[in-house]
Amino acid sequence: MRVYLRMMILNLESQMQYKISFFMTVLGQFITAFAGLFSIEFIFEHVDKIYGFNYTDVILCYAIVVLSFSIGEAFAGGLARFGSILGNGEFDRALVRPGNVVLQVLAPSVDFTRIGLLIQSVGTLAYAIGRSAIQWDYKKIITLVLMVVCGSILFFSMFLFKATFTFFTVQDLDFLNLFTYGAKEYGKYPFSIYGKTVLSILTYIIPLALFQYYPLLYLIGRKSEVYYIGFPLLSLIFLIPCCLFFKFGVRRYKSIGS
Repeated sequence: MRVYLRMMILNLESQMQYKISFFMTVLGQFITAFAGLFSIEFIFEHVDKIYGFNYTDVILCYAIVVLSFSIGEAFAGGLARFGSILGNGEFDRALVRPGNVVLQVLAPSVDFTRIGLLIQSVGTLAYAIGRSAIQWDYKKIITLVLMVVCGSILFFSMFLFKATFTFFTVQDLDFLNLFTYGAKEYGKYPFSIYGKTVLSILTYIIPLALFQYYPLLYLIGRKSEVYYIGFPLLSLIFLIPCCLFFKFGVRRYKSIGS
């Protein structure tokens, strides 16, 4: 693990080599992130509620999803550009080295510029908590922490799932961004607003609703059953088939000869 940590530090030093460019990218990430927030503000200038959810409910939902996504995507930087990693031979080099293949791909490609999105989402979360009427206790604090942690792992899992297809196609499949970047955009609002069919898909197939919608109901007081706290943990089951699929892809992988 010390080796992988060292690789991450070297990656950070590499990204910081051009400090102005690095901080401008961070600033750009920070400013761009407000577009989603402004769209929510615009909608609630014309309506009081969306399918029973008020402004603070939606802002809280938005902040949790974006925070989870920013953490998951930062650590999945190598998976987001897995096609180029295969194409330039980086993955082939990882295969012949001792150690975990996935960590060798991820450690040198953590995207530290995502700190801009991370800062914005943390600030938005603090704002939403301050505006909400939630009566916070240790159970709701645990729920919030589980939503962010499990959501980050779930987004990472989805990047891993998306990257696995590259073993068979060589190039990244842009339409699969619907399940990663698209999930972040649609996740700005509680998933129930998209209808029962979509909610069922996001509960039983791609379990985004398990870390977003159901525990949110507990946070804002629309559900009181304690078992809602554990729904984010159930979403982690999705990591298992993603890891198995990736291992299957590694076994079937043939070097492209770069």
